[in-house]
Amino acid sequence: MFENRLNEPESRLDKLQLVGICGLIILGALFVFSATMVSAAATAPWYRQSWFRQIVWYVLGVGAGSGLCFIDYRTISRYSLIVYGATILLLVAVLVPGIGSTHGWGARRWIDVAFFQFQPSEFAKLAFILALGHFLSRPAEELRSPSVFARALGLMVLPFLLIMKEPDLGSALVLLPTGLMMLYVAGTPGRFLVRLVGAVGVVGVLFLVDVLFLPKWQVFKLENYQERRLRVFFDQEYPLPPHASKADRERLRKLRFDDSHNVRQALISVGSGGLTGKGWRQGTQLTQGYLPRAVAHNDFIFSVIAEEKGFVGSVLVLTLYGTVLFTGIRIAGQARDRLGRLLAVGVVTLLFSQVFINIGMNIRIMPVTGVPLPLLSYGGSSVLGSLIAIGLLQNVDIYRKAY
Repeated sequence: MFENRLNEPESRLDKLQLVGICGLIILGALFVFSATMVSAAATAPWYRQSWFRQIVWYVLGVGAGSGLCFIDYRTISRYSLIVYGATILLLVAVLVPGIGSTHGWGARRWIDVAFFQFQPSEFAKLAFILALGHFLSRPAEELRSPSVFARALGLMVLPFLLIMKEPDLGSALVLLPTGLMMLYVAGTPGRFLVRLVGAVGVVGVLFLVDVLFLPKWQVFKLENYQERRLRVFFDQEYPLPPHASKADRERLRKLRFDDSHNVRQALISVGSGGLTGKGWRQGTQLTQGYLPRAVAHNDFIFSVIAEEKGFVGSVLVLTLYGTVLFTGIRIAGQARDRLGRLLAVGVVTLLFSQVFINIGMNIRIMPVTGVPLPLLSYGGSSVLGSLIAIGLLQNVDIYRKAY
């Protein structure tokens, strides 16, 4: 009997999902290594290499996700508003000069902590799922109240606006499908959801019209690089100043060509891999510098895999993600209560949104927004957040079976 009890928690884990996670972790370590060992940074000591740091994040993330499985998700949800409030404070703090740090395009998204950069928005996504799941797990009759619906929207809008302020359009956008799906699964009246989706659609259309066709008005203020990314995606010319000279036209034409370089080379990388690819660490787009090395290991890691392992490697990646997501849907369907179902649906929708946006960026069906590919893209906050999210999924399954 004692032996059976020892083995009981292990038998409760969704092993098929864990196989998918292990496969993604192995691929992530291999291709972060491949994408970073062609640059000058490859001469640094091994313990300072990006691939080694990625492995460290995998170990810490697996530890955090595993630790989460020892606490019933219902107990965790009791502290969801505290966790949510803490992440809101972090999102505010990251906007304060001297606390938040800027990198790359000048976005203020990180807090430097000792030896690593902490990105609050990655953990705000999980806190949002916990808080909204806890809030919506009330009796179905209460969900018919407009005031309850308005408060649920407030939980979604607050982190959305703060993340947009950084600015981080991609991380903010993934909150929308996640929140909408959780509202739908909770049983929110259809008329509320239809109005919400309609309002979001109208705002989205007005946003695109304003940015792309009315540059002089600019009701929706975007950073210059964000506007240029949207124009590149929609194949729009950059707006010319009044009485633009020939030199101005040439300068803007060249700027637009340069801005489209990353996505153009990523698409070439995907297409050049053929059926089985050019071989691990043999991708010419990367080794010859066409695919920018600064972003190959994070935003465009899928292009690296597609070039080096071809169609077969791309299908493997999609199969592993499909395994994780479909087992997550199964966990949601078998959850023992409304709270467990909502948490599982939230995590699955969040992961799916990030996978769709990132791979869409690589094959040019989505604009570049900087959304990482879960578990494959380099980044400590992203890896930790993804593995903790998986831990929450497993938690719902474990305590469903223990009930």
